[in-house]
Amino acid sequence: MKTAKRKPPLLKYYFLTFASLSFLILFFFFSNQRRHSLTSFLTTTTATTHASSASEVDLKIRPGYTSYDAYIQRQLNKTLNPKLRKIWMTRDWDRKIHVFSNFFRELQLQNLLSNSSRSLCIGARVGQEVEALKRVGVSDSVGIDLVPSPPLVLKGDFHNQPFDNETFDFEFSNVFDHALYPREFVGEIERTLKPDGVCVLHVALSTRADKYSANDLYSVKPLIHLFQRSQLVRVRKVDGFGLDTEVIFRKKKTTQRS
Repeated sequence: MKTAKRKPPLLKYYFLTFASLSFLILFFFFSNQRRHSLTSFLTTTTATTHASSASEVDLKIRPGYTSYDAYIQRQLNKTLNPKLRKIWMTRDWDRKIHVFSNFFRELQLQNLLSNSSRSLCIGARVGQEVEALKRVGVSDSVGIDLVPSPPLVLKGDFHNQPFDNETFDFEFSNVFDHALYPREFVGEIERTLKPDGVCVLHVALSTRADKYSANDLYSVKPLIHLFQRSQLVRVRKVDGFGLDTEVIFRKKKTTQRS
């Protein structure tokens, strides 16, 4: 007697078909996810690179400094120049205090500076801007420069401020062009500013700065890129002793974690 052949159960075919379809669906799903992630990564990287490139184009470090000591010595050649110091302390003294006072009064009216603000002037030379702050009522004000000028100006390098974190409510500078390392210059401002503190910079965009400058700035884009922990408040034209643009930043408030 011949034995009848047994047919495989239909359930086995259904299972194999289902498994194959599931594998194909998962394969296409993860392939699309990887393609989407790669596209997003490339898009973000390209945008970041483009922004960085734009910043580099609009901010040029001047060549010629063989060392940091050589850079410092060049800056001291200006600050210690006896003819310049005499002008700063005599003919320029009252004129600059008057102009700085007008700038600071406007900031007070716009609630960007108050009489209770603890304030720092960066690269203050002999201290006209510090004296101007005091005359408009901001009594807790001090400056820093490579050469001290007591009691208004302390000795300090703006690439490495001699102050603790979150010390000041307000910082002002019109010497950004003298920074050999702009990232460190801005980093020290953001380090020593309190959260919600204000930084005001006067810079030259349409004209080139003096022979002692260490960089040339061609737009505000590099500043926006450098102030990573701050928000841009405003940009406006000014007439500030050869500097034509005022840029104001406010340091972001720290996020409270629960």
